Amino acid sequence: MSHNPDAPRSTPLAQAPLRRTKKRRPDELRRTGAAPLTRAAIGLEAEFAVVMDGYQVKPEQIFRSPAQIVREPMMHRTGRSYHLPVGSAVYFDTGVIELATPVVELEPGCAARAARLLWEGILFLREELDAWEARAGKQVQLAGFSTHYNVSFEVPAEGRGEHCTVEKLAWLLCHILPAPVMLLAANRRSTGIGVRPRGNRIEITADFTPDAGLMVAAATVIVGIVREVMSWPSYEMAELDVQGVPAFRDLHPETHSSRQGWVARFSSFPENPFVCDVDAAQWRTRDDDLLSLRELAGRTVRHFSKSIRAIADPLTLRLIGGVMRGRVPSLLELPDRPDAYMDVGRLCRWEDLFPERMLPRSRYERILLHAVSGDPLLMDPDIYTPTGMKGWSHVVFRRERDGTRHVFSLDELLAHLRGWGKGSNRSRRKSPRGRRRS
Repeated sequence: MSHNPDAPRSTPLAQAPLRRTKKRRPDELRRTGAAPLTRAAIGLEAEFAVVMDGYQVKPEQIFRSPAQIVREPMMHRTGRSYHLPVGSAVYFDTGVIELATPVVELEPGCAARAARLLWEGILFLREELDAWEARAGKQVQLAGFSTHYNVSFEVPAEGRGEHCTVEKLAWLLCHILPAPVMLLAANRRSTGIGVRPRGNRIEITADFTPDAGLMVAAATVIVGIVREVMSWPSYEMAELDVQGVPAFRDLHPETHSSRQGWVARFSSFPENPFVCDVDAAQWRTRDDDLLSLRELAGRTVRHFSKSIRAIADPLTLRLIGGVMRGRVPSLLELPDRPDAYMDVGRLCRWEDLFPERMLPRSRYERILLHAVSGDPLLMDPDIYTPTGMKGWSHVVFRRERDGTRHVFSLDELLAHLRGWGKGSNRSRRKSPRGRRRS
């Protein structure tokens, strides 16, 4: 499609910061009445501003729908969201393009798997935009906006008690996570690290990280810390001292601007930590030590090292240690935000950091990729064809012999992984009679 001449233009990008134009709508990708997963899981999301011929524009006004960018058929999710053929969902969200990965079960290498899914979606979208550019005669850049790290919170509400609510967990994490996440994921133009309570999950928000390795490192540290803190007997602030966790003394989180939750904003500190010398001892801790940002981040990572190692891959563990010890530079040590931030998919790429031979797909990934591809599933005696998703935890099928609709959870489908694709050879034949399944 061609550029919409009626779409309003803003000031040139060089004169204005990346921005959203209004408060976000509710997250349609997460709204579902389906039962949650029984296994702990994570997922990543990334938002991108769209820059056309040097001006930031609204993707919904230029492209109308992701289906106008992607040339091949996509599985429709709900509302304005679609599944890319590589698995991630894509939709326009009040001025930005958002990609959201499928869920990945919690196990060693899960952060790398989730980041791989996200970057596969980024590169697929970039290739489709390249083709759109050729058709429209326009230049389109994906400018990094934010990354969201989602970690499941499966403790039933009736079993949490007043000291272990998801809201108190978010407030507590907002005092633990900022130092290591800043060092691994932020840049000198970043403004805050946020934590949002989302019912059955916790969402950590940070600036988009154009270095894929550092994104995996940040996700690994976040997931390890969040999962261990979830196991604490209390989420009250006093538990920080009980557990001996290093934390900023003079941090005063602010209400999150776009949703419920809190953010450790640059203005929440005595000085802006995003532009400080990361090796200057200027941050007073709750136990009255005076530490540099790197020292505080390193102590935090060491405190949670057991839980971080439990879900990390060896390559990422070395990278985390390198940044914490100063052997690998943090983006905060660069003179400015990297140029790659402004042209994601071109100036920064995945470069196959974790090929499948090194890090095989998880079982949830394999199910979701089969479903998005429309591969028929053989569950004797019937063949089921995927037609959609219900949230991230359930797949919608059509049973071939009678056209009826059936919904199975990812957990139910784990036992039938070997049946994916086997229905292809039988899908044109009448299914043998047998016990009906629903």
